[in-house]
Amino acid sequence: MTTGSGSLARRLTLGDAVVIGLGSMIGAGIFAAFAPAAAAAGAGLLVGLALAAVVAYLNATASAQLAAQYPTSGGTYVYGRERLGPWPGFLAGWAFMIGKTASCAAMALTFAAYVVPPGWQKPVAVAAVAGLAAVNYVGVTRTARLARVIVTVVLSVLAVVVAAGVLGGSAVPPAPDGVGSGWYGVLQSAGLLFFAFAGYARIATMGEEVTDPARIIPRAMLTALGITLAVYAVVGATVLGVLGPERLAASSAPLVQTVQAAGWSWATPVVRVGAAAASLGALLALIAGVGRTALAMGRNHDLPAWLAAVHPRYRVPHHAEVAVAVAVSALVIAVDLPGAIGFSSFGVLLYYAVANAAAYTQTAPHRRYPRWLQVTGVAGCLALVATLPWQSIAAGIAVLGVGVGYRLLRRRARPGAITPSPTT
Repeated sequence: MTTGSGSLARRLTLGDAVVIGLGSMIGAGIFAAFAPAAAAAGAGLLVGLALAAVVAYLNATASAQLAAQYPTSGGTYVYGRERLGPWPGFLAGWAFMIGKTASCAAMALTFAAYVVPPGWQKPVAVAAVAGLAAVNYVGVTRTARLARVIVTVVLSVLAVVVAAGVLGGSAVPPAPDGVGSGWYGVLQSAGLLFFAFAGYARIATMGEEVTDPARIIPRAMLTALGITLAVYAVVGATVLGVLGPERLAASSAPLVQTVQAAGWSWATPVVRVGAAAASLGALLALIAGVGRTALAMGRNHDLPAWLAAVHPRYRVPHHAEVAVAVAVSALVIAVDLPGAIGFSSFGVLLYYAVANAAAYTQTAPHRRYPRWLQVTGVAGCLALVATLPWQSIAAGIAVLGVGVGYRLLRRRARPGAITPSPTT
């Protein structure tokens, strides 16, 4: 494929794609998501983790199958348009935009919470967004290199946490009454923990930049997901074993508290550095992924066409990158960290529900997985959405309504401006 003036450069290898996926998944979620999951499910959070992983696997197979047929930027926004029509595609793209913009704000705030006192957290979080947006602006290969370094640092820090839990010998306090809410709580914990697995969508949004997308994207998605599940299972079992469900549910920094409870207080600064690096790694990848979805939506006039511009030198969607950085910075200033995980999960789970529905319609030449997997994927996504905290559901519905209203008004003002994208 020849790179045209409006196309992105194909530079990423399989290793690059896997590392970027890991940088999106093994991020701030592993330092933050276990506490609300424990509050919802108690010791059942490990069951919730397994359920989240199953839903993530179903979504990954659907996304991989679609990405092989449609190797272009935009992910499920493009797949929904091609397979289901403009409206499902728009809803998928808008759900991704709002969910991942909230994730970006959460990552930036998590980073700041680990490195500076409360009064400085919002300015530092905005500075982090600006700095990483600048890295993305000058080329995706630099994003891949930096992601590789950050993933290495974070995995090393998580190894220290696991070693502390295994060797420290801290006793587990008994689970108290009121921690966890039965199977409903387990399902809610799965929805919250899904926040940590959703980074493989980042790989699909880069279909226009991978050297051999039909081969690399499916392999990269499943490889990154498998590695992430193994890491989360080991770390989750360690943290739960050291702290117990009550102390874990009440902790604002559970991995720091784990090494302290295990008698490895010397490792506290190491874990804080790891949390900061994880947050930056996820934020780095997320800004690029949201920017490329904005690029695709701008190309189809579902968002302003200004967002579709590609930088003539760096071959990145520079207008979209700037717009995403501004939006995330505004959210950082306006909101706090609590609730961001649930709100993000709401948007991303709906995004994947559309992905599964789109994959279901693919014909035999493009099918890699049986259709029953996609049916189960839709059901799993909707079930986890329904069990999220009601505040997250209400806020998600309201913001989805804003997007629908915008598209309706634009269609009324310019009836011919929004047309289906050409089939790839």
